[in-house]
Amino acid sequence: MEIFYIFAGITILGLIAYGLQILAVRAHLKKQVIGNKSKVIDKKNYRLLPIIHRPSPVFPISILKPLKGLDDNLFDNLASFCELDYPEYEIIFSLQDHNDPAYKVARKIKDKYPEKNISIIVEKCDLGLNPKVNNLIPAYRASRYDYVLISDSNVMVDKDYLKEIVKHLKDPDVGLVSNVIKGVGGNTIGSIFENLHLNSFIIGSVCFLDRFLKVPCVIGKSMLMRKKDLEAIGGFRAVKDVLAEDYVIGEKIHKMGKKVVLSNYTINNVNEYWSIRRFLNRHTRWGKLRWRLGGIKYISELIGNPVFMSFIPVLAWDISKTTVSFALFISLIKVIGDLYLGKITDSDSNPLIYLLSPVKDMIIGLVWFVPILSNTVVWRGNRYMIGKDSMLSPCQETGMWSWRYRLVDAIKARIA
Repeated sequence: MEIFYIFAGITILGLIAYGLQILAVRAHLKKQVIGNKSKVIDKKNYRLLPIIHRPSPVFPISILKPLKGLDDNLFDNLASFCELDYPEYEIIFSLQDHNDPAYKVARKIKDKYPEKNISIIVEKCDLGLNPKVNNLIPAYRASRYDYVLISDSNVMVDKDYLKEIVKHLKDPDVGLVSNVIKGVGGNTIGSIFENLHLNSFIIGSVCFLDRFLKVPCVIGKSMLMRKKDLEAIGGFRAVKDVLAEDYVIGEKIHKMGKKVVLSNYTINNVNEYWSIRRFLNRHTRWGKLRWRLGGIKYISELIGNPVFMSFIPVLAWDISKTTVSFALFISLIKVIGDLYLGKITDSDSNPLIYLLSPVKDMIIGLVWFVPILSNTVVWRGNRYMIGKDSMLSPCQETGMWSWRYRLVDAIKARIA
């Protein structure tokens, strides 16, 4: 039973960390905007009450939208940016190829909103190894305004989005504004797992780091900044060969002495038709990224997965009434906690979906070990090796080491 008590203690530590994450999310969202109605959360009864609008500053903004393939709900995602309640902004869709199916969607958006300032840039750019940055460089070059917003194609926003986040830039010491993201949709098991993870681990970690550790953790779904600040850190060329370009941009701006602000305006990350394989590939890549960025701190993610830690004694040592009951009890607490997070973030998920949270946590626990065994990632058809600070380098497809990568790929394919 000594092994059980060791893992039980680690599990309790993980639950405490999870509780702090919930507190951080609740505190961060005490003032949030839902739809086009500004509301404040009554801490006592957790009711949403109207608050008084403060006038927003007006800075013309260039919205850079790198496109690649057909993301879920792509047309409506892009259309939401054409209906923003903001006086002056431009939208630049950037692609590498006219044959990309996203090009037709971008054309339809431009035709539907002829009154909007929309540009479509199609340019083959291979300055770096990060394909998203290669997409952004031509768009940035074509942008006209002194403020730029990087926004992914799977993001959907409400009309007040720009008006709310631009308020932070009234402070000249603020160098970058990012947002809390919330997963919505979920018509397949892979997308359900993705949204459960976004709405628990991701949102909890980002808010925890911001509130308790004062560590900026930028997620590239939404990044608003001044051009002069971006250029002061070397522009996009400074991150053209890194996997975590969003995190590195935030870190560089922070080290420059500027504030990196996490806005309390929550944006929707639409995930509707994900396969299990896509879910596994995404979080394997993100795990490798965090392992290379955090080093030994990466262990905290395993300790912070109480469901997985509670099941280790059951799976590896002893199936008994005590170990099974403890694991099921921890799973129940996690389901309740995730359900609560869904409530305070106004998630659209069916409450019964949260019964899958422990299953998702077990999968994430197993995925955690992959970055320790492999330092390569396949991204948009290219294989790269990930070095320190998520620096990418080309990976050879021939020779002795290539067999290792193929073996890992074969095992992952079998599991998926």
